[in-house]
Amino acid sequence: MVVRSPTMNRKSNELTNAVLSCLFAALISIGAFIALPVPGSPVPIVLQNMFIMLAALILGPKWGLFATILYLLFGLLGLPVFSGGAGGIAKLLGPTGGYLIGYIPASVVMGFIAIKGKRKVLINIFACLTGMTIVYAFGIVWLKSVLDIEWGKALAAGLYPFILGDIIKIALASLLAPRLFAGIEILTGRDADV
Repeated sequence: MVVRSPTMNRKSNELTNAVLSCLFAALISIGAFIALPVPGSPVPIVLQNMFIMLAALILGPKWGLFATILYLLFGLLGLPVFSGGAGGIAKLLGPTGGYLIGYIPASVVMGFIAIKGKRKVLINIFACLTGMTIVYAFGIVWLKSVLDIEWGKALAAGLYPFILGDIIKIALASLLAPRLFAGIEILTGRDADV
């Protein structure tokens, strides 16, 4: 039987969390490829936000943020990981850039709430609702500014068409996260305090 020191456990947890963050960055990228255009809106329906929710709920604020920043870095470097297979700084400066930027604080807030609430489903729902509110706050303000449109048009193009889909994604992420977290804990032996 191998006895592991606390330092070995901590280093093992860090490595496991880093690998899981990279995996989630890849899943977020894949989720962005699944993009359905919305008539009259430059903002498509995507699955990337569901994977950002899952990363935050499962990995917590630090490693969920790492996964999100890694994903954004891939896109800024020109890799085709943004919605519709786009990449580069132009996407960040375009109409949907605010949503992408909003993922950064949202992942921290969702992860923090999930950990404090012991990743229970209702807490996860609250975390995701809070996170998506942050994303939409950044996204709609940016959309309005870039397109130079009125608030009503910004809401019609950047919020209303996505509410039902996001409610479904929030429910799925909130239900899946505790099960995935438990499975990851068993498979990796990772400590729950990420």
